[in-house]
Amino acid sequence: MPLYSEDLIEEVCSKNDILDVVSGYVKLQKKGSVYFGLCPFHSEKSPSFAVTPSRQMYYCFGCGAGGNVITFLMEYENFSFVESMQALAKRAGVALPEREYSAQMRREADRRQQLLDVNKEAGKYYYMLLRSPNGQAAYEYFKKRGLSDDTMKKFGLGYADKYSDDLYRYLKQKGYSDELLRDSGLVSYDERRGGHDKFWNRAMFPIMNVHHKVIGFGGRVMGDGEPKYLNSPETALFDKSRNLYGLNLARTTKEPQLLLCEGYMDVIALHQAGFDNAVASLGTSLTSGHANLLSRYTKEVYLTFDSDAAGVKAALRAIPILGEAGITAKVIDMSPYKDPDEFIKALGAKEYRERILKAENSFLFEIRILEKNYDLSDPEGKTSFYNEIAKKLLGFTEELERENYIEAVAAKYQIGFENLRKLVHHFGVMADHLVPRQKPKSGIHEKKKKEDGMKQSQKLLLTWLIEDTRLFSVIGRYITPEDFSEEIYRKVAAELYAQFETDGEVNPAKIISMFQSEEEQREIASLFHAHIEHLETKDSIEKALKETIVRIKRNRIDYRSKNLNPTDLLGLQKLLEDRRKLEQLEKLHISIE
Repeated sequence: MPLYSEDLIEEVCSKNDILDVVSGYVKLQKKGSVYFGLCPFHSEKSPSFAVTPSRQMYYCFGCGAGGNVITFLMEYENFSFVESMQALAKRAGVALPEREYSAQMRREADRRQQLLDVNKEAGKYYYMLLRSPNGQAAYEYFKKRGLSDDTMKKFGLGYADKYSDDLYRYLKQKGYSDELLRDSGLVSYDERRGGHDKFWNRAMFPIMNVHHKVIGFGGRVMGDGEPKYLNSPETALFDKSRNLYGLNLARTTKEPQLLLCEGYMDVIALHQAGFDNAVASLGTSLTSGHANLLSRYTKEVYLTFDSDAAGVKAALRAIPILGEAGITAKVIDMSPYKDPDEFIKALGAKEYRERILKAENSFLFEIRILEKNYDLSDPEGKTSFYNEIAKKLLGFTEELERENYIEAVAAKYQIGFENLRKLVHHFGVMADHLVPRQKPKSGIHEKKKKEDGMKQSQKLLLTWLIEDTRLFSVIGRYITPEDFSEEIYRKVAAELYAQFETDGEVNPAKIISMFQSEEEQREIASLFHAHIEHLETKDSIEKALKETIVRIKRNRIDYRSKNLNPTDLLGLQKLLEDRRKLEQLEKLHISIE
C-alpha cells in the first residue's frame, strides 16, 4: 500500500514546477523547449542534464539519472520518498494527512522518530554535562585543543559522565523503554550489570545527518582508557559507511570543493578557522557510500589526511573510490605537521589557504609516492619506475586527457614526451594481446544485441507517444500495451494508454511516482527520453513510425510463437490471425494525419 494516494502525490508535484525547483540547485539554459545544465549527479564539462517543463521531468543523457520533481530531491538531497514529499508539500503549502500512511509505514516512521528523539535527548544531556562541574575535565580538554565556546556550541559538543549507567538512568526517567534504548545503540545490557551506557567518561561529538538530526555519537576517552575514540554501533539511523561528520554544515558552503579529513577535531578546527567545507569519515576508511554521498554536493574533494604513512595509504585508497563516483581529487600537503588541526595552530588559516591553492593533482601524487619504491640513481630502477608510470597512464581512457598527463609527467620526471608516449602505447598493445577482443559469434551475443535493439524501439515508441499524443490514434490501431516485451515497459504503456483514454492527454511525471525504487524511476525516465532522429518530412516520419511498429509487433508474435503450448488451439488461431494482420500492416501506408 503506497504511503500517499496518487491524487495527493499528483497535487504536490503539480504545485512544485520542476523548472523552479531544479533551478534552485542547477544553473539552466533554455534551448528550444528544454533547459540544459551541468548534471549535479556526475562530473561533466558539457551540459547533458535536461529539464523538460512540458513533461515535468529531468533526464541526464550522460549518466542516466532521471525522474520527476520528487525523484530530484531524493537524489540531490539524499532524501527518502517521505522526506521529499514533506519538503515539497511544505514548499507548496500542501497538508499531508496522517491517514495517508499505511499501518506498517506508520510504525516504521514512528520508530525512526522515537530513535531520533532518544538521540536528541542524549545529545542535550551530554551538552549540559560538559558545562557542569562533572564535565570540567572534558571542557578543559576542548579548551586545550583551542576550541572556543561558540565552536563547542556550534558542534553540540558534550560529555558522558564517569558513571557507566548515568545516561541509562536519565533516559529511563524520561520514560524511554529498554528496548528502544538498546535499539538506539546508546545502552547495552547484560545479566550482571543490567543496562549500562555505551559511552562513559568521554568527550562527546554528536553525529548529525544532512538534515541536522542527531543519528549517533563519537566519544574521546578522558584519560588512558581504550579505545581512544569510540563510535555508535550500527543502528536503524546510523550507518558509518554512508554518513560523514560535518556534512550537515559543509553542504551549504560556497567553496567550490569539500575538504575531506580523517577525524572530528580536524573538521572542527577547520570550521573554526573559517573553512566551512570540511568533513570527515566516521572512524572508517572512505567507502563508495561516502563517495556517492559526497558526489551529491560537490565534484571536487581535497584530501587533507594525516601526513604520516597511514594517512598517505588512506589517501591512495580514497583517490580511486572518489574517481569512481565522478569526483576529482587533490591532495593537500600539510608537512611538516601531522594534520590540519596541528597545521592551523602552528601556521594559521592564511597559510592553510595557500596549501589549498597549491593542492597536488591526485594522479601526480600517486606517481610521487610510487617514486619512493624505486632507486632512480640505478638505470634498472629508473626503467622499472617509467614502466609503472606508463601502465598507470593507461587508466586514462580519453586520448586528450591521457596526452595531457603524459606531457605533465614527462616534464616533471625528465622523460622525453615521445618516449613516454611510445611506452604507454607499447603497454596498451600488450594489454590488448593479453585480453584479446573476440568478435561475437552467433548465439547469446547476437541475441543480447537484438534484445537491446528491441528495447530501444519500444522506448522510441513511448517517447513518440508523449511528444505527440495525436499518434495514439495511429499507433493504437496496431500496438497494445501487451506488445511491449519488458514488464516495466508494459506497465508504463498501459498507464499512458489509460491516461490518454481518460483525459485526452498524458502525464509522464505522474507515472514515475507509481514506482518506488530509484532504478525503476531512472529506467522509466529513460523511456521518455529515447533519441529520436530529426525527421524533417512527413514521409520520413511515417516511414520511421511504421518500421518501429512492425518491428515491435513482429517481436511479440515471435515470442508468443516460441512459448505457445501446442495444445492451445485458441492461442494458435489468434497467432495465425496476428501474423496475417502483420503481413497486411507491412503493405500498408501509415499516415499521421
